[in-house]
Amino acid sequence: MAAACTLVGPSTFWGTGVSSVAVPESSVVESSSSIVVDGPSRVRCVIQGSNLGSGPGQGLQRSSKDLEASLTASPFSALPSSSSPSADEWWRSQSSRGSARPEGFDMRMFGTATAEGHTGVDWEVGTWVEHHLEETSTSRGTSGGVPVFVMLPLDSVNMNNSVNRKRAMNAGFLALKSAGVEGIMMDVWWGIVEKDGPMKYNWSGYVELINMAKKHGLKVQCVMSFHQCGGNVGDSCNIPLPPWVVEEIRNNNDLVYTDKYGNRNYEYLSLGCDNLPVLKGRTPVQAYCDFMRSFRDNFKDLLGETIIEIQVGMGPAGELRFPGYPEQNGRWRFPGIGEFQCYDKYMVANLKCAAEAIGKPAWGNGGPSDAGDYNRWPDETPFFSRDGGWKTAYGEFFLTWYSEMLLNHGEKILSGAAGIFRGTGAVLSGKVAGIHWHYGTRSHAAELTAGYYNTRYRDGYTPIARMFGRHGVTLNFTCIEMKDEEQPPQAACSPESLLRQVTVASRTAGVRLAGENALPRFDQSAYNQVVKKSRLRFNLNGDSNEEQEPMCAFTYLRMSESLFQAENWRLFVSFVRHMQEGRTFQPWEQGHQDSESQVHATRPLVQEAQALMYH
Repeated sequence: MAAACTLVGPSTFWGTGVSSVAVPESSVVESSSSIVVDGPSRVRCVIQGSNLGSGPGQGLQRSSKDLEASLTASPFSALPSSSSPSADEWWRSQSSRGSARPEGFDMRMFGTATAEGHTGVDWEVGTWVEHHLEETSTSRGTSGGVPVFVMLPLDSVNMNNSVNRKRAMNAGFLALKSAGVEGIMMDVWWGIVEKDGPMKYNWSGYVELINMAKKHGLKVQCVMSFHQCGGNVGDSCNIPLPPWVVEEIRNNNDLVYTDKYGNRNYEYLSLGCDNLPVLKGRTPVQAYCDFMRSFRDNFKDLLGETIIEIQVGMGPAGELRFPGYPEQNGRWRFPGIGEFQCYDKYMVANLKCAAEAIGKPAWGNGGPSDAGDYNRWPDETPFFSRDGGWKTAYGEFFLTWYSEMLLNHGEKILSGAAGIFRGTGAVLSGKVAGIHWHYGTRSHAAELTAGYYNTRYRDGYTPIARMFGRHGVTLNFTCIEMKDEEQPPQAACSPESLLRQVTVASRTAGVRLAGENALPRFDQSAYNQVVKKSRLRFNLNGDSNEEQEPMCAFTYLRMSESLFQAENWRLFVSFVRHMQEGRTFQPWEQGHQDSESQVHATRPLVQEAQALMYH
C-alpha cells in the first residue's frame, strides 16, 4: 500500500529518496514524496490504494496499530505521550504551523467510520487518514461555572480609528467588572484598520480600547472581522470593507457572492477567489493572514493575558457560511429558505471543473434551477420539497460541492490563523450560525443554502467540528437563548434540537463549544434558557441528566443603553452569578441577596453608562 504523506506545518525541508512512517509491528508505509522535519508536525496520509483489508471493516480494525507513530527522521521521540498531563501544552507551544488541505484532498471522508479505541487516528474508508493530537484546555469539570463575556457595540471604534463614547465605555466596563463579568468581545474591523491602503495598518483605536479593558481587569475576545458591518440582523452602523478592496470589487464584481439573479452581496469576498491574487497582488487568504499577523505583532504583550481569545471571521457576520439569507434591502425575510450563492464566475468555474471530473458537464452550469427564491418555503419548491431534487444524484453532487467549498475556505483561514497565533497563549475560535428555521423538515433548506449540508439523513455539523478540531479551534454557536416553543410552528423551527446536534458533533470531534445569544434578550426566560443549555446536558436522544462539561464560555449580545436600564440590569447581574456558580447554586435567599447587593453597588456606574451610551 502506498501513501502520499503531507506534513501539516511550515517547518519542512527537502531531501531525496523515500521517506517512511514508523509504525509498530514492523509495518511501514512508504511515501512517494521526500519529507524531513525540523520539529514536531502532524502527519496527513492520503491513501492511494484500497489495500486496507479485504473485508468490510478490516481496514478499520487495523488503523489504531498501523499509524500510531510519527516520522522516523524527526525528533518525535522527545514528544510527551498523549496521556501525559503536559502533552497539550507541549504541542500548543512547540508544534509547527498548520497549512491548508493538500491538493486532491478527498472530501468523501465525512460521515464514515472511525477507528475503534484510538481518538488520534481517523480512517475515512479508502481515501485518507489523519493522525493528530487535539488541542484542549484544562478541564473545568462537570460542575464548573461558565464565564460570561459581553459584546461591545459594533461601532466601539469609529471610522476615525478612535474610541466612541469613552466616558460611557469606561463606566460600562466598571459596571460589568463589578457584576462579575469575565470580559468583553470586540469586533476588530478590517475596514477600519487597513483602510489607508494594502498592509497599511492603524491599530490606534483598538490599542486604546483594549488597554481600557485591561485597566478594569477585563479579559478580551477579539473578532477578526473581515466582513462589512451593515445588512445583517442587529447591525446598527455601517463599516464597509477597506476602500482599496471596494475599488477592486467595483472593477470586478465577481469578487463577491452572487445569486442566480445576478444580485451581488458586498458584505464579504467570495470564497471562489480565495487563492487568486485579486487584491493588489495578494490573495484574500493572504490579506486575512497578513492582517492577523500584524495584529499579533502589535499586541504581542497582551496576547494570552488580556487578549485571551481570537475569533477568526470566515464569512458574513463573521460566521462560516454563505450569505444565503441577506436582510439588506429587504431581499430576505424570516423564515425564508434563502438562495445559493454560487454564481460569481470563480464559483461557476470551480463547479464546472467538479462536474466535468465526474463526467457530468451539464451539472456544472450553476445551482439548482428549481430551488425557489429567498422567501419561499421548502414545500413550495421542487428542489427542497419532501422528496425533491436534494435527494437525487444531482442534488447530492451539488450540495456536496457547495458545502465542501465552504469547508475548504474555513480550512485555509483557520490553518493560517493557527500558525500565526500558536504559542501566544490566545485561544482560537470560529463561529457557526444557528440556522434553526425549517430544521424540522426533511431537507433543512435554510441550512443548505447557507452551506451546511445537514438534512434529516445527513449530519452536516460533524465535518465542520472536525475541521475546527484539526486546528484546535473552539466552535462558537449562536441561538443558545431560544426555545422551540417561542418560534412560529409553521416554520418548523427547532433551535433546541439544532443546539443538541451541534453539541454532539463537537463532542465527537473533541472540540470545545462556546455560545452566544442570537438576538438581544433581557428577560428572565431567556436567561434561564441560557443557564440551562450552557450545561450541555443532552445526547442524541434529547435532554439528559448525564453530567457533561459545560460550555467553555458564553458571550452576551450586547452592551447597550437597554442593558443598563434598572430592571434589565438587575436580571443580568443575577444571570451572571448563576452562570458563574454552575451547579453549586446558593439557596435562593442568599443568591438573591448577593445579586441585589451587586445591583445596588453598581447603580451609579450603570446610570452613568446608560446616560452616556448614545450621547
